Amino acid sequence: MTTEYFDKIARERVMIVGDVMIDSYMWGNVTRISPEAPVPVVSVTKREKRLGGAANVALNIEAMGAMPIICSVLGNDDSSKDFQQIMYQNNMDRRGIVTSDNRMTTMKSRVIGNNMHIVRVDEESTHPLSTMEEDLLLDRISRIVKAMPIDAIIFQDYDKGNITPRIIEEVTSMAQRKKILTTVDPKHRNFASFKNVGLFKPNLKELREGLNIEIDDSDDTLLVAGLQEASRQLSERQNIDIVLITLSSKGMFACDFRGTEPHSMLIPACAHSVSDVSGAGDTVISVITLALASGMGLEEAVRCANAAGGIVCEQVGVVPIDVERLKKDLGL
Repeated sequence: MTTEYFDKIARERVMIVGDVMIDSYMWGNVTRISPEAPVPVVSVTKREKRLGGAANVALNIEAMGAMPIICSVLGNDDSSKDFQQIMYQNNMDRRGIVTSDNRMTTMKSRVIGNNMHIVRVDEESTHPLSTMEEDLLLDRISRIVKAMPIDAIIFQDYDKGNITPRIIEEVTSMAQRKKILTTVDPKHRNFASFKNVGLFKPNLKELREGLNIEIDDSDDTLLVAGLQEASRQLSERQNIDIVLITLSSKGMFACDFRGTEPHSMLIPACAHSVSDVSGAGDTVISVITLALASGMGLEEAVRCANAAGGIVCEQVGVVPIDVERLKKDLGL
């Protein structure tokens, strides 16, 4: 691998379609247990709000030097204003943001005590977009695609309602016409609706639930055989070019269906001290998309994404990739 790919990545424009949210943090110290209930008392020393969900994908794209364009529907509320203010502070393109009076902007509030995740509180709407909201979002997406060259589109689904079968179908059709790479980080609700995409990245749990199958992961031979069969089913049912399955401590499995015969690989996890896996999937889909859009070969791209996912797991909370650290870990 050479630095030439990182130079290409820095020129890419990536659209992120999906469920954005605010990740809110309260950091503090725990020195006692509450007299009211057997729970720790956290003395808060710092509060912070970050872009989360599909917006964390955008932060990873930006951290890699490329240009992200977020396309999502927010509520018309204070959290929406906070979200767009953070975007403004990060000099991020806001033309893909739509607001609606009928939705709530998702906010996940985490309490961290002594660098340990104590509790999370979610405030959210999860109902699918209305037809009018779909119309508004699709119009924004269409205008952006017409206004500038887009190198890739990432569907980042958190089952919060921004991604619907209609959004999937119309955006993928638009991407096919324009020959734009499409990649997907799926969740359960829309798992089977993603068709005709370039790369599909479930984790092992999502794969089992999405296909309703059992996969024996007691040893690598049985695991690979099960993943190969599951990937074949996905590719045949949904016309997917590349299936990438994240396996936590076992690494990543990829199966490429673009040639005359499927080609699969199991890439072991990188050795890292894991503090928090939050946001690792966002980093993986961001890096693999940028790598493939830059022309990097699949095995190199998977190794790059694998290393990136391991790096962010070392940090507490949801954080984007440190590109200089990634280059160092890749020996560049």
